Amino acid sequence: MSTALPYLTDREADLLDLAGGGDERAYEALVTPHRGALHAHCYRMLGSLEDADDALQDALLRAWRSLGRFQRRSSIRTWLYKIATNSCLQLVERRPARRLSPGHGPSAPPHTPPGTPLPETVWIEPYPDAELEDRAAAPGARYEQRESVELAFVATLQHLPPRQRAALLLRDVLDFSAREAAQLLDTTVASVNSAVQRARNTAAERVPEQSQQATLRSLGDRRARELVASYTDAMERADVDGLVALLTEDAAWSMPPLQTWYQGREAVVPLLVEYPLTERWRHLRTHANGQLAVGCYLWDAELHYYDAAVIDVITLRGHLIADVTGFIMPKLFPRFGLPDRLMD
Repeated sequence: MSTALPYLTDREADLLDLAGGGDERAYEALVTPHRGALHAHCYRMLGSLEDADDALQDALLRAWRSLGRFQRRSSIRTWLYKIATNSCLQLVERRPARRLSPGHGPSAPPHTPPGTPLPETVWIEPYPDAELEDRAAAPGARYEQRESVELAFVATLQHLPPRQRAALLLRDVLDFSAREAAQLLDTTVASVNSAVQRARNTAAERVPEQSQQATLRSLGDRRARELVASYTDAMERADVDGLVALLTEDAAWSMPPLQTWYQGREAVVPLLVEYPLTERWRHLRTHANGQLAVGCYLWDAELHYYDAAVIDVITLRGHLIADVTGFIMPKLFPRFGLPDRLMD
């Protein structure tokens, strides 16, 4: 049996020995405890569920190939995060920055048609809560696990230079020390501290003062369920007054990958009346980005069933809806545990 070094448990040392000899099952046992958290890290870095899949797959393949060069001078967690972060940084260089609708231009005036879609590769994608690990944040972390995937925070991250983004996540979400973060990014402690401070300043300007986690705790589970029920009921009955009663005065509505978005009731209400409320809908509750969300199904008159269409991620301010981001990305429904269709 191997004797573990200070950074490794006896089991990890044994698994490393076996994996280094080509045992793939030992390697899977070694990395599986970290897989979920690594995937969420890749999502925060990239703003895309599919890109996170690619980055994680690449990172784990790199880790497998570099087992012989791992000198056991750090924990498995630190080693894997270094590889995953580098995979993300390289992917960022090859792909356009992802944004939510406000990042693609100003809001549209009332009665403006939704317009044509932009390529899906320029949009932030929603993240299923089911893929988050239910564990507490590290003691020194500034952001809770679910806070760190909220849409406003992920959108802010995409506005940061990639290495600032990585430094902020390593320090404030994953709770690595400045020295550890510097080692992971192959830079100096002073450089990490400077990058983190600039990133924190940007986050303070862009991220709402109260997180969705704090808002939901204040609201309570029962009231949150009632709010979602009221929202879906109003959408299914085309109840404009019911919807208006749920919205803040300055509520925003967007529909990625459609570029056009709307701000304020005077613009949102005509959109609803002229477009979604002319259709038949059914909804299933889900959870995305640590926020309230629903899967929206559109009636197909020819096939006589409701087809997967949109994932609405709801942002609250107090007890009202301040933002609905309707991701027209039906291919993502299975990742949220949602069926492809509903029968009448």
